[in-house]
Amino acid sequence: LKSKQNFEKIMSAADIERKIAEIEAEMARTQKNKATNAHLGLLKARISKLKRELISTATKSSGGGGDGFDVRSTGDARVGLVGFPSVGKSTLLTLLTGVESRAENYQFTTLTCIPGLLEYNNAKIQILDLPGIIEGASKGKGRGKQVIAVARSCDMVFMMVDSIKGDIQKKLLTKELFDCGIRLNGKPRDIYVKRTKGGGMKINATVPLTKINTKVIQSILQSYKMHNCDVVFREDASVDEFIDIIEGNRRYLPCLYGYNKIDNLTIEELDATASDHHNVVLSVKKNFFVDFTIEKIWETLDMIRIYTKPKGSAPDLSEPVILRSGSTVEDLCKSIHREMIKKFRYCLVWGRSAKHRPQTVGISHVLFDDDVCQIVTKDQ
Repeated sequence: LKSKQNFEKIMSAADIERKIAEIEAEMARTQKNKATNAHLGLLKARISKLKRELISTATKSSGGGGDGFDVRSTGDARVGLVGFPSVGKSTLLTLLTGVESRAENYQFTTLTCIPGLLEYNNAKIQILDLPGIIEGASKGKGRGKQVIAVARSCDMVFMMVDSIKGDIQKKLLTKELFDCGIRLNGKPRDIYVKRTKGGGMKINATVPLTKINTKVIQSILQSYKMHNCDVVFREDASVDEFIDIIEGNRRYLPCLYGYNKIDNLTIEELDATASDHHNVVLSVKKNFFVDFTIEKIWETLDMIRIYTKPKGSAPDLSEPVILRSGSTVEDLCKSIHREMIKKFRYCLVWGRSAKHRPQTVGISHVLFDDDVCQIVTKDQ
């Protein structure tokens, strides 16, 4: 019975892949002009829904994370090392954390998720060495579903590529992650979508729409059976970006691209690659620019250190509270103790976020890196 159920799941996944291929072929045959925009938008929406079903089917058939992929999250942030086989991820993990991850001169050395801990700027950053992704991973090839599922749980992706094939590998890996709902170095568009009980489709925009029109929007909404809804575009968006908002399950992650084996590049090629602020060049074998890579990881994570000060005592500068950039006093209270907000009275702040020192602030005050805070509660 179990084997029959597995067979039905495999058949279901194969059917979904066949449907996706048919729609993609139809899109390739369709000429792109104003008359076909609505039809193409509808086809993209269908592909998006089928890919969601494919991800769900593959996850169920694989039985969850799988052996070696259920890694407990520790530290202040989580970084996933993603890349094709044999690009140097395991060696980088060893250099960053000291954890021995097996590295050989053949592909698929790493078969499970191997964690390590990087300590930098008094923060603890969990680094995950994920098995090499192959083309077709988003469809489940090479345990790709488990690898990408772990990547979705990370706070940042470090995509490692071979410097010689860097741009090709970067494009392929980005597509695999895109097909699984991961958006790199992007953010969701400011679009309000809400189902209503009646009244039909109400579509408004506060900005000119240059990438999508009302007919395409209506076509996409109909494909999702949203016949009664309110939609407000506060930002220009493409068809794909609008579909992402409707789906609501996309993961937007910062990504740093590591170009390894730079000793194979010329000075001109090296300068051109390093000029992109999302790129970092290094050689893990010769230990070139590894320290700079750590700095760029910290910069990409965009974290801040907040030091707490007990009343009548000097601040504790040895163990800061690590928060995301843009965090408030409320986030600080939650990170210390979840009950602290109920007892919160006010906070004294020393640092760049304070207009004068100390400044008395409320719970919504936005903190900056290296701020010192003294929280005063109602029982004090």
